[in-house]
Amino acid sequence: MPVTAVLILAAGTFAIRFAGPLLRDRVTLPDRVRELLSASATVLLFALVAISALTSGKQFGGWALATGVLVGGLAAWRKLPFVAVIVLAAATTAGLRLIGVA
Repeated sequence: MPVTAVLILAAGTFAIRFAGPLLRDRVTLPDRVRELLSASATVLLFALVAISALTSGKQFGGWALATGVLVGGLAAWRKLPFVAVIVLAAATTAGLRLIGVA
């Protein structure tokens, strides 16, 4: 990726993050909009997890990867420390691949 593109993306990201605190007191959102924004963030996160769990490149990632992501998701849902979530997910995937699950 060219350096110019990286700088433009960095400036845009900074502008969006900087606009939040500036507009907090000037813009009031209805409660329904706040609920929709919260739900959309959850849906977006779920979609990201589903894609990372089921694909590797352009192909199905295999059942070991899907199971590892599921175990990591359950560990995160149980509010385990981040390091424990990563270690459990990686160990599950590696263990399943070690015994021959694709």
